[in-house]
Amino acid sequence: MALGRGLGAILDEVGQAYENEVGGGIDRAGQIREIDLEDITPNPYQPRKHFDQTALLELSESIKQHGLLQPIVVLDKGDSYLLVAGERRFRAHELAGMDTIKAIVADVDIDELKLRELALIENIQREDLNAIELAHSYDELIKVYEITHDKLSEFVNKSRSQITNTLRLLSLSAYAQEKLISGDISQGHAKVLVGLEESLQRRLVDTIIGQKLSVRELEQLIKKNKGKEKIETNSSKRVSFLQKHKESFSDKLPFPFKLKNNTIEIKLKNEDEIKKFLSMIN
Repeated sequence: MALGRGLGAILDEVGQAYENEVGGGIDRAGQIREIDLEDITPNPYQPRKHFDQTALLELSESIKQHGLLQPIVVLDKGDSYLLVAGERRFRAHELAGMDTIKAIVADVDIDELKLRELALIENIQREDLNAIELAHSYDELIKVYEITHDKLSEFVNKSRSQITNTLRLLSLSAYAQEKLISGDISQGHAKVLVGLEESLQRRLVDTIIGQKLSVRELEQLIKKNKGKEKIETNSSKRVSFLQKHKESFSDKLPFPFKLKNNTIEIKLKNEDEIKKFLSMIN
């Protein structure tokens, strides 16, 4: 398979469409048109799953004030149009309550495989994907085209090490991936977590967020506790402290209680016990 030929054909058609528009244009495929939003279907192979709503709203306001500067690209499917490039612009038009959008109708015969490739490559080259989406895109291209990391590196103009390191993020736990996607931890943090046990990843992710650890501080924490059965984060230290003094609590609290994480849960059955507890505090 020739990776990238579908993308090249579309881009050539886009360039021709702009030339037609500038030169007066003629009424044929490739010309910039106004198309009803309801007639456009998103690309089912779009690898981008997360769209920043704040950024979409800003784009929507900009389009309302200044118009759409760069048309989307669609394919004519007979009774509808298939969106090939420009999903953010398409969604921004929907947010703005517009009925139509400026679009280039590309006169290209493209099959499902090329459509999938086009969606992946467009997003990779535009750097529109988060780290996990990008990793899935790399993985899909490698599997579909049965190519090596080196070959993919040549095509997408990314270093082989960048591709390999990004792909390793797919081995992270679902919890760590979720926090990476949401931006609670950085890709630098995520790379350090790769290869650790899932339960340890969760504790470290919570520690990164709670204590605002830098990547360097995370590396030092892991290095300091290397070889130990359990890395002591601040939360685990607090639990250990409470457990250590459990007998002391038992001597002083005449009520049933439970230690949970860094909290003491005291169960008071009635009003008399509540009054007794309050008098102890006083």
